[in-house]
Amino acid sequence: MSNGSGSSNATLILVLGILSIVCLPILGPVAWIMGNNALKELEQGFGDPNSRGLVVAGRILGIIGTVLLVLSCIYVIFMFAFFGTIVFAFFGTIAATQQ
Repeated sequence: MSNGSGSSNATLILVLGILSIVCLPILGPVAWIMGNNALKELEQGFGDPNSRGLVVAGRILGIIGTVLLVLSCIYVIFMFAFFGTIVFAFFGTIAATQQ
């Protein structure tokens, strides 16, 4: 029942999961979704059952990468709000003293 593409997909999922943690967090959801789909296929009997460990590892790394992506987005929003407030207060003070 093996279609031959399970091993390459497992490797791809693992690589995407690793990249999502190391340098490209945007790949985290991709690895997560692909990992879920590959696990469903493996449960249905398609693909190489020996590649299950790679799929699970890539999926977990994708989940971690997705969490890092969300946290970094929250951090960036917070920093824009924080420094925007500081800049506004600074220039507001300068404008008030010049009047």
